[in-house]
Amino acid sequence: MYKIMLIEDDEKIRKIVADTLKKWQYGVVEVSQFDQVLTEFEQTNPHLVLLDINLPVFDGYYWCQQIRTVSNVPIIFISSRNQNMDIIMAINMGGDDFIQKPFELDILVAKISALLRRKYTYQEDENTNFIHLDLKLHVTNSTIEYNGQSTELSRNEFILLQLMMRNIGKIVSREDMMQALWNEDQFVDDNTLTVNVNRLRRKIAAFGLEDFIVTRKGMGYLIE
Repeated sequence: MYKIMLIEDDEKIRKIVADTLKKWQYGVVEVSQFDQVLTEFEQTNPHLVLLDINLPVFDGYYWCQQIRTVSNVPIIFISSRNQNMDIIMAINMGGDDFIQKPFELDILVAKISALLRRKYTYQEDENTNFIHLDLKLHVTNSTIEYNGQSTELSRNEFILLQLMMRNIGKIVSREDMMQALWNEDQFVDDNTLTVNVNRLRRKIAAFGLEDFIVTRKGMGYLIE
């Protein structure tokens, strides 16, 4: 049974979401001490986190950063905030998806199911590592390695890099990337893709590979 941590201070919303997830046979950890989120995360080790932005003590951005220091678990932000900057900040802080309140419960369940499937079954079925220009993508643990250095990728970064390394020398369109990440989810802002690509670029550039991913304006991205 997959275990989901629900970090939401609105008791009514928390109960509705928790009851729905339980009906779908998910285990639910409901956080009630909002100054001990990281401690409870480490104690319960959930498979996925649902995280509100407006929380007592520290906001969701803070807790996302804290969780990212210890885990690459999928994180979905759920918030009433609806500005593009809120979505961009959520992704920049390490979130994998963003759902605006009020939301349809079936949409939430579908997103959770897709994230869990990609994180915990997709990678297990793909056992081939990818190497280009001495940069190695490890499929089994979602890390990249170069000259003895390594760094961990988020789920989105891993999917994007694997897609491009499967198509060396070919342009991968933004549409293809969106489909790979979110199955053409109409709720995803195009800015989110740009944020993920730029974050991936920065991790690769830290190895000294500044132009590993090339932009083809109006077309997409490629690895030459």
